[in-house]
Amino acid sequence: MTTNTGGRVDVGAEPIDPDYPVTPVPPHARKSFGSLAVVLLGFTIFTPTMLAGAQLGPAFGFGELLLVILAGSAILGTYVALMGYVGARTGLTTVVMARYSFGNRGSKLASILLGGTQIGWYGVVVGTIGDLTAEAAGWDSYAAKATIMVLTSVLMCVTACYGYRGMYWVSLVSTPLILVLAVWVVVRSLDEVGGLSGLFDVEPTATMALSVAITTVVGTFVSAGTQAPNWTRFGRSGSQAVWACLIGFLVGNGLMILFGAIGAITFGEGDFVLVLYNLGLVGWGVFLLFGNLWKSNADTAYAFGVAGAELFEKPSKTPFVVGGSVIGTVLALTGVQNHLIDYLGLLGTFIPPLGGVIIADFFLRWRRGIPAELTPPAFDVRNVATYAVASALAYWSKEAEVGIPPVIGIVVAVIVAVALDRTRTERVATP
Repeated sequence: MTTNTGGRVDVGAEPIDPDYPVTPVPPHARKSFGSLAVVLLGFTIFTPTMLAGAQLGPAFGFGELLLVILAGSAILGTYVALMGYVGARTGLTTVVMARYSFGNRGSKLASILLGGTQIGWYGVVVGTIGDLTAEAAGWDSYAAKATIMVLTSVLMCVTACYGYRGMYWVSLVSTPLILVLAVWVVVRSLDEVGGLSGLFDVEPTATMALSVAITTVVGTFVSAGTQAPNWTRFGRSGSQAVWACLIGFLVGNGLMILFGAIGAITFGEGDFVLVLYNLGLVGWGVFLLFGNLWKSNADTAYAFGVAGAELFEKPSKTPFVVGGSVIGTVLALTGVQNHLIDYLGLLGTFIPPLGGVIIADFFLRWRRGIPAELTPPAFDVRNVATYAVASALAYWSKEAEVGIPPVIGIVVAVIVAVALDRTRTERVATP
């Protein structure tokens, strides 16, 4: 695969950052399928996803809920697998790949959008840890909660600075911990309602539009999933990346939503902290949740770190990991975690069209390679316009409650990108 990084970085030079945030990952640094699957599964085995499931559970009968989770997870898994394929084939992060789709200046849109939303998500997780710990310990003091948030944020930030290797080893430990908690919740919940048949007999106690529910499932990881190339670029082949993404985002993410929903259906409670209280699992729950959240939020910090490196055209992600972590912690201290569903709705509306453009553009123009001598223009007007149209229609879909906004955003982006590509007079000679 021939590629460069937009003419701004010497690919032949030794990068300052060993994670190659603005250059292609060279063959000698590529990882095995097992390593890739561990990192991506550890990324999606994520506690706030259970919180999203807990808010979906009381709004549907169990049979309908399974269809919602399956539909949302299928959309998310397919989308992320395609993004992951692009990353493995190019060796580039999402925001660097965006240089070829949107232009050197147009790619700043992707860096700001993806980096900014990940900082917000980082704040959600830090705030969730503070809330869970305070609930478990019976603390009413804001100062105590704030101290926990700051200390855990420092730990996550340091892990992200170590890059892929640090996240791999933390994932090996944290993923089994959260799976133990999830299975524990399911077993205890089924005991409460008389088994699986009793679960199907529980009547909904809340309401939620079907399109909002599916968008919520997609929104849990659509922002992070759009940045799957940040990790799959370490894969040795496109097929490895696809399977690793399906394991993580279709299976792992879907199960976490289901586990959270089961606990909520059983107790008729949309707050996962209270579900843990009802199950008598808060003490151990917080311990297990912390191990999981540590890894997942380190991934998040890594994502906004590489986005910052691209945005400011720097060879190291570390300053941006630190800066984004500080901003995310401040957001947590102000209670950003209390607006999870609204936040997921925004992610599920405005992020998928961005990935849709990158996917379509890759298969239209770059699937055979990116010429090393190519310097992208400042703006690719066609693709910027495509994103604007797809995002506007996805937002209309959300507001009008017509269709499924993430699907509309992706499909419209692909269709418009294909249509406008036919108007290109310039053609890039690929290897």
